[in-house]
Amino acid sequence: MTISLHRSAAVLFQGDSITDVGRLVERDCPLGNGYARMAAERVRSARPDSGITFVNRGVSGDGVSDLRARWREDTLDLAPDVVSVLIGVNDTWRRYDSGAVTSVRAYENDYRTILTQVRDELGAQLILIEPFLVPVRDEQWAWREDLDPRIQAVRRLAEEFGAALLAADGLLNQAARAAGGAECIAGDGIHPTPLGHTLLAEAWTALAGL
Repeated sequence: MTISLHRSAAVLFQGDSITDVGRLVERDCPLGNGYARMAAERVRSARPDSGITFVNRGVSGDGVSDLRARWREDTLDLAPDVVSVLIGVNDTWRRYDSGAVTSVRAYENDYRTILTQVRDELGAQLILIEPFLVPVRDEQWAWREDLDPRIQAVRRLAEEFGAALLAADGLLNQAARAAGGAECIAGDGIHPTPLGHTLLAEAWTALAGL
């Protein structure tokens, strides 16, 4: 499944810190400094006269319930033509660093709710990016029991909503092996390095046929 970026399309990136990457604190960088900005630059380079616009509304620290709470203001009211979503690693991380548990069922239900609103109110094309983990510490391997079912949930939702799927978890873990270690792709196992963001941007633009 791919998407079609028509002339003057509006593209929205949504998610947590992996999408945010400084866009909230650096006023001169509204797309942040990660894969969202890199993907936008690749599209603009390939189609300089297309008039395609990009907006980033990623918020560091967000889980899926936070995304649902701000979905009206930060997504639906913007009326984008394409909505790209990456959410889920914080729902896993909070279980292990603070004991705050979000069940996979609650995660999938909240995720389905926001996608249903996009479908019913906007009819926008969807790109779902799997949450991912590239373990750099031994204890992070145990996180997979919580994260892997969320990845499966995103895959189910992509099928259910006819969304393009960016299978980021396998992509980045394989890249870590090729690059010489997890730290080359995600320094703390969660937040991508510049190389990790570049790989995400390349995969994102491939979904747009570029």
